[in-house]
Amino acid sequence: MTDTTQLTRFSPHALAALRIMAGLLFLAHGTVKLFGFPEVEGMGRVELLSLSGAGGVIELVAGALIALGLFTRAAAFIASGEMAVAYFLFHAPQSFYPIVNGGDAAILYCFLFLYLFFAGPGSFSLDAALRGRGDLRASA
Repeated sequence: MTDTTQLTRFSPHALAALRIMAGLLFLAHGTVKLFGFPEVEGMGRVELLSLSGAGGVIELVAGALIALGLFTRAAAFIASGEMAVAYFLFHAPQSFYPIVNGGDAAILYCFLFLYLFFAGPGSFSLDAALRGRGDLRASA
């Protein structure tokens, strides 16, 4: 069996991979809402001065910041809050069950970003570079 210390040493890198992919996927939700790209059936550009427009701006900006590992904790906190609001305003009223109301992704994003708020960016972040460590691989 693999010694857990062998796996644990890769935790900051796994956290960074999770952060980068979640940020890029979140950013894509923003580009669909704000720019209609890529084209998604049943979705499209929304009015900028609407709740969905504000959500699109948060998704675009926070997604980019999270992917880059820049101001990660703040961006993740805001993104987590946006997903909680999205779930309770738009999904929960349709049904009690997330799989039925389509809110399972919102819940998952909410808790993933909440985790990033507490865990930090992991490796390969601009946050680490800006703190003077100079090494993008530094954790925190």
